[in-house]
Amino acid sequence: MIHQDTIVALATPSGAGAIAVIRLSGKDAISIADSCFQSVKSEKSLTNQKTHTIHLGHIIDGNKIIDEVLVSVFKNPNSYTGENVVEISCHGSNYIQQEIIQLFLRNGCRMATAGEFTLRAFLNGKLDLSQAEAVADLISSDNEASHQIAMQQMRGGFSSEIAKLREELMNFASLIELELDFAEEDVEFADRTQFKELVERISFVLKRLIDSFAVGNVIKNGIPVAIVGEPNVGKSTLLNALLKEERAIVSEIAGTTRDTIEDEISIGGIGFRFIDTAGIRETKDVVESIGIKKTFEKIDQAQVVIFLADSNNFKDESFVHTFKIEVEKIKNKYPLKPLLIVANKVDKLNASQIELLQNDIQNVHLLSAKNGLGVDELKDKLLSFVNTGLLRNSDTIVTNSRHYDSLLKALDEVDKVRHGLESGLSGDLLAIDIRQALYYFGEITGEITNDDLLGNIFANFCIGK
Repeated sequence: MIHQDTIVALATPSGAGAIAVIRLSGKDAISIADSCFQSVKSEKSLTNQKTHTIHLGHIIDGNKIIDEVLVSVFKNPNSYTGENVVEISCHGSNYIQQEIIQLFLRNGCRMATAGEFTLRAFLNGKLDLSQAEAVADLISSDNEASHQIAMQQMRGGFSSEIAKLREELMNFASLIELELDFAEEDVEFADRTQFKELVERISFVLKRLIDSFAVGNVIKNGIPVAIVGEPNVGKSTLLNALLKEERAIVSEIAGTTRDTIEDEISIGGIGFRFIDTAGIRETKDVVESIGIKKTFEKIDQAQVVIFLADSNNFKDESFVHTFKIEVEKIKNKYPLKPLLIVANKVDKLNASQIELLQNDIQNVHLLSAKNGLGVDELKDKLLSFVNTGLLRNSDTIVTNSRHYDSLLKALDEVDKVRHGLESGLSGDLLAIDIRQALYYFGEITGEITNDDLLGNIFANFCIGK
């Protein structure tokens, strides 16, 4: 997959704005841009300018001036793609953007496909594959934690850790392979004791990386939190209090919320997606029944469930009994799903009533969504479900499912090598498992790849990146 042509695309979001950036990359990028560029103060040629310089002038189509622009020149190999790159900062009119792009297409450029600039950076050795994927994660990051992880991976934190393991394993693999050439002499070039220690260390690191995916996945995609409970207990009011805006309609009429309402906020740098559901109750209303059915679907999809109740109802012993039964039902159905029991409207209770409520319901969280009482403490509880210690320790965190899959396969092969060493397996059989482990390491960073894999990865990029 070698590209020799010159590509062009809009690098900024489509639509009108103050400015837009149009990017060209390829062997002829500078000469094509130069053929359509006229300097303001001199007859300078872009092809004669130094790399990493900016030039003021006009983009012209024959005698027609399209726009006054700033042109940035980056010469290979010192550019993002490793090729000649030109970036044109023009005014953000949709008309101007399209006129300039169409002009370059007529002068020898091809429209870039999704992620093609970053694909060329990978093919030209400017980034490894895991770093290239981190570029897409960085663009899509919408909270502090996902941004922090993407930056670490783009700087090579994850790939350097994998590369180090792969190099050490490859050194021993070469010694094992050398033994095969001297099979008749029955010699061992690879120290089996040191090899066992290496395999144990690689296994430990792989397990740590695999375990980090549970945290990385929720950081990257956000944590869905379902707010459930009977009608009129304050679910929509709580959603509004968490979001600090009037996102959901609030009224005293039971059953006001008839469909799920979702919105996301960042708590401590982690994205939480809150789902306000229809109140759970017996009803003959067809529309409300559909909303209640969706409520149970959202509980299935959520990673955390907030079970909200009106604290005034706990004055009734029969309600307390029924409530405990409902709590046990949810716990039994979703044993691995964190459940937060929340009593709302505590501003209407006196001290003795609050004490009685806390004695009746273990680990209940008290709040008044209407007054904001206890909302911040609820956010802290939600954040406690995420192992943010990994972030503070700057450990490598895996967020990519492709990496996760390759790590699992690599660990499986490393385990085979360890069992082989323990059982005294011959070097030729050990070499097979070692080669396979090296293969999966190489899949992560891109030392081993194919066109189909690259196509699937870069198809998820935006055009212009």
